[in-house]
Amino acid sequence: MRELIIAFGLFLFIEGIIYAIFPSKMKNMLKKIELIKDNQLRIGGLVFAIIGFIIIYYMKY
Repeated sequence: MRELIIAFGLFLFIEGIIYAIFPSKMKNMLKKIELIKDNQLRIGGLVFAIIGFIIIYYMKY
């Protein structure tokens, strides 16, 4: 459970830094996301989730 809280804190830290350093670029990127089809976002999300799971699995064992 402790690792999950640390991971969530790291996620928030990285997201916050990106928005703080590049606010205008993040706005532009978020506008471009509307042009991507839902299915492409879903597949991309699944790919990143699987990669993340694999990384966590191998780092844990």
